[in-house]
Amino acid sequence: MAAKPHVLIAGAGIGGLTAALALLRRGFDVDVYEQAPQLLEFGAGIQIAANGSRLLIHLGLEDQMRRLAKEAAGKEVRIWNSGQTFKLFDLGEDSVRRFGAPYWFVHRGDLNSVLRDAVLALKPDAIHTGARCLGFTEKDGRVTLEIADGRKAEGDVLIAADGVHSLMRQQMFDSPKSEFMGIIAWRGLIPMKSLSADLQRPVGTNWVGPRGHVITYPVRSGEILNFVGFGERDDWRGESWNEKGSKEECAADFPGWHPYVHEMIAKTDQPYKWALIGRAPLQTWTKGHVALLGDACHPTLPFLAQGAIMAIEDGVVLARCLDTYGDIGAALAAYQKARVERATKIVVGSTEAGKRFHNPILADATAAVGYMEREWAPEKVRLRYDWLFEYDATAVAI
Repeated sequence: MAAKPHVLIAGAGIGGLTAALALLRRGFDVDVYEQAPQLLEFGAGIQIAANGSRLLIHLGLEDQMRRLAKEAAGKEVRIWNSGQTFKLFDLGEDSVRRFGAPYWFVHRGDLNSVLRDAVLALKPDAIHTGARCLGFTEKDGRVTLEIADGRKAEGDVLIAADGVHSLMRQQMFDSPKSEFMGIIAWRGLIPMKSLSADLQRPVGTNWVGPRGHVITYPVRSGEILNFVGFGERDDWRGESWNEKGSKEECAADFPGWHPYVHEMIAKTDQPYKWALIGRAPLQTWTKGHVALLGDACHPTLPFLAQGAIMAIEDGVVLARCLDTYGDIGAALAAYQKARVERATKIVVGSTEAGKRFHNPILADATAAVGYMEREWAPEKVRLRYDWLFEYDATAVAI
């Protein structure tokens, strides 16, 4: 029996590490190259709905995730100034009953650490840090990855999981068109015990308003509240997640909002800001023996909370394809066919969701209630979300 291909992965983010773990568990030899000098904690919270948690459980990570994540009791929507609350959907046992897996809130750094440790447990030298990937060459069925310090790595397949500004993608295709969305995002972490009791409940909350919205949910087993606020502005276009802002500037983006919103801003440890850039999803993800994965091929706005999960789905499906097909080209073609339509639908749907969260009608107190009752009616919520959560990357046709 022929040996399985040696797989190179550019990028040790959530998608790259998921692909590495899924492949290692199937007996592939994998090497991951990451530009950071070491894999440190970064970012803030992310939401892992059933379509993501079932894959992490499938990869043997359930116990680790349950120790670090917070299982959501439900999600709700609140009016920006009155605080009036509308149920979005129940989670907890309801998520397991309806979709076969839990809904988790987790710190991005915790998820990265769980994935990293699982990869290193299977191959202790699999992750190469301080390795900025510049490009690749392909010859005679082999791919050579070029690293900034002069090193070269050779393998049979290259997975480009190097993010929204992917250098691998730039070598393969024209970059997707990008558009500033007129929105900046704020993120921060807040010690849960410092907040009013109403803000400490184990739910995800979406505050919606005429020119912005705020998302909050617990992470770190409920010890920390993750805060993300979105405000309409056109004077800031920096896309880095590491740009520090001030509490005063953040609060100024939410004038007249409920005191709870301003309480959270005031108690945030350090607010960070970045501009939201929309990009058209690529329809071609592979070329030769190279495949794009995650944000490298389908960067999405955060309004459906599916960006990280899409990368996890990609990694699982790509591993299945490489394990199923004897020919690398056929495997990558199957991966693309299985994933492009869904990823495109999520990218488009995320943009539409943002418009729903920012609606001028919410400025009027009476009209706002009617709008909420219409837009978040149970049948509409099921239509928007069930297809996302029902998807199973371990079983989808390839």
